[in-house]
This record gives sequence, C-alpha cells and structure tokens, in this order.
Amino acid sequence: MSEAFLFKFGEFQTRVVFTSQGLESAWQEPGSLAVFDRNVHRLQGGGAARALILPAGETAKAWRWAERILAAALEAGLGRDGRIVGVGGGVVCDLAAFAASLYMRGCRLTLVPTTLLAMVDAALGGKTAVNLGRAKNLVGTFYPAEELRIRIPVLATLPERELRCGLAEAIKTALLGDPGLLELLRSRRTDLLLGDPAALEETVFRCLAVKGRIVENDLRETGGRAVLNLGHTFAHALESATGFRRFRHGEAVAWGLGRALWLGVRLGVTDRPLAREVAAMLAGYGFSLENPPGLEPRALLAAMRSDKKRREGALRFVLLRGVGRPEVRAVEEEAVLAALSSGVGDL
Repeated sequence: MSEAFLFKFGEFQTRVVFTSQGLESAWQEPGSLAVFDRNVHRLQGGGAARALILPAGETAKAWRWAERILAAALEAGLGRDGRIVGVGGGVVCDLAAFAASLYMRGCRLTLVPTTLLAMVDAALGGKTAVNLGRAKNLVGTFYPAEELRIRIPVLATLPERELRCGLAEAIKTALLGDPGLLELLRSRRTDLLLGDPAALEETVFRCLAVKGRIVENDLRETGGRAVLNLGHTFAHALESATGFRRFRHGEAVAWGLGRALWLGVRLGVTDRPLAREVAAMLAGYGFSLENPPGLEPRALLAAMRSDKKRREGALRFVLLRGVGRPEVRAVEEEAVLAALSSGVGDL
C-alpha cells in the first residue's frame, strides 16, 4: 500500500510516494534510464535494463559524470518525454537531476532516495548540482523531480555512519520549523540510531513537510528558501577544504550547525542555552563539533570565499533566534574567523 502527497513548486509539481512495494517499477518502464552508484546498484539495481553506474562518493559529483549520463540518455534513444531515474543518495540525486534538467532542455525525472539524508533533504526541492574544482555545488539548476519514491525499509541496508548523517539534516530541519520533530529526535535517539522503521518514517515525513512548505514559497532561493542553508556555509567549507574525502556531508552539517550556533551567540542572535542544548544533542548522536586537527581556521575561511551564497562580497549565514525563527544576515569575516577558531566549550 502506498501513501502519497503533492508539492507545487512554481511551474513544477512533485508527487511524493511512500511505498512498501519494491522500487524496481521506478526504472522498468520503457523510455527510462536508471542512474546508480556502484554500492546502490549492487543492493537495489535488479531489473534495470538501461542503467549507468557511477563511482560511489562525492568525487562523482563532477561535470564529466553528468556528461556520461547525458551521453547514455542519447545512446538509449530517450526523447524529451523520456525519464532519467536517479537511485541513491544525495550525490546521485543531485547529479541525475542536473542531467535531466539539461537533456533536451528538460526531460522527465524520478528520484528514488536510498539514504536517510537524501530522503529528508537532497531529493526534494529541485536543487541540482555538480562541484567545480573544490567549490561545492557551484554549478547547478532548479529542476524538481516529477516523482519521489520513498521506501523506508531500504534504510536497513545503511551503515550507522550513513544513518547518522541523515539525522544531522533532520536536526537542522527541525530547528527551522518543527519543535515536535526536534522532540522526536531528542526522545527517540536510540530508536533512530537502531533504524526503527516507524521512527524513521515519521522523521522523513515531517522533514519533507517542513522543507516542502519552505520551497513552495521560494523555489529559486530569491528569499525565504535560504534558511535551509543553516549550517551549510560552514559545512561546505569543511568539505571543500578537506577535498570531499574526509567527511560525509551529514558530518560536515553537524559541525556546521555547531559553528553557526556559536556565531549566533557571538552576534547576540542565538540564546546561549539553546546553542548548548543543540550542541549536546549533536554530540549525543556521535558528532564531533571541534575543529579537525591540522585544519587551520583561515583555510576554512578561504574556502568560504568561493561560496555561492556570497552577496556583494559579503558572506551570508543563517542564524537562529529560536526554534522556527531563522534569519539570514551578512557577517564580517572577523566574526566568522572567531567562530571558526572557537571550541565547543566556549558556548
């Protein structure tokens, strides 16, 4: 039995389906090209007659692999009414969506997220991207999927590290607009880390509701959607400065949330008790909020200077006045450097 709901993003519509059935039907219809990474194809890729298999990890999020998808679509004879189906985590979802937005100026797109991070965040909302050099997500488009298919039981295949990464994004989403979700994440931490299906399904559902509501009002990030970047300016700098190899995205987001909270406290925006509470919560999920050994704060600041969220040369950050009360503001580099140089004990 399936449960579905619909989001309207400008001229696009995305149908989200929670299903208990197998996922194979998503890529078995005629005129489809499935895109997997190696790990997901090994676990989930049965019956894919037309498939392109990418390397696993962030290094695949590059133009040369987008070009491979486009070439495979052409070789398979896909028309504009053909469908690219991205099956996997955030990298595959971003990359497949990017290629679909370009192929014949836009073909049909289905995303099948198989990680918790992709389910709660990456697959919904239409942001597509590839990295450019060491700049995270610098090239991309806005192209929401026609359909998302979510099957919670596939999360049972995830190692705990990947599950925790998705929970970092869930904490971010709860801070933006769902106190009930924040309480769920606080009170059911053990269940979530053990992969309890009911707790995970409620988490995914509530995250999608928060993100969908925000994006419906601002698909192309001209205003309110920017709050979804809470912690991400810091996180992207950490990923970039370490070559996209040392940290998973969710681990970088957790660290970035800690930095954003510290910055908010320093600027008089975030209450210190809230910052301490969230930092303790993230630590309880096993995340380190301290700076990695050997990584200089100035190297992180330099990585931020290529961030696409800069406006008129100024770095912009999402800060928290309270749960459900984010704000975006330009911040002087001196304050940013202080946040990058601080320890969690300074909160």
